[in-house]
Amino acid sequence: MIAKRPKPIKPAATPATSGAVVRSDPEVVAFLRAWEHPRKEEYSLVRSLILDADTHIGEGIKWNVPSFRTKKDWFATFHVRASKGVQIILHLGAKSRPQLGAFVIRDPKGLMRWLAKDRALVTLGLNCDVSDDLAAFKAIVRSWIKQV
Repeated sequence: MIAKRPKPIKPAATPATSGAVVRSDPEVVAFLRAWEHPRKEEYSLVRSLILDADTHIGEGIKWNVPSFRTKKDWFATFHVRASKGVQIILHLGAKSRPQLGAFVIRDPKGLMRWLAKDRALVTLGLNCDVSDDLAAFKAIVRSWIKQV
């Protein structure tokens, strides 16, 4: 299943690109409004959960898709071309951080697949409804941002 995504949005000089955290970014709202995807409602639900996981989390369009950040850096990006479930890539932004040690993230539901020592793919709703994975995912997000 290939989803159509809106044309890339050129980022304006907004607080999101200057380091300040924008909780709800109008560019993300516009992206989601125009986006044609069979799991659009589920991605919107996951977006809300990420923003609600911590008051220091904001959002913006990064890499042409909705992404999430703290004051430190970007840490999560929607994987909009996922063919199964709702997928989010947890990462450490665009900068390399070789000094970073191993992450310790509890994942009792097995939602994460490590892609590298600093990047993981989280899949929600693979064998169940997405809402069944939300509590576990919220715990993962909170743990991830504490370690970055």
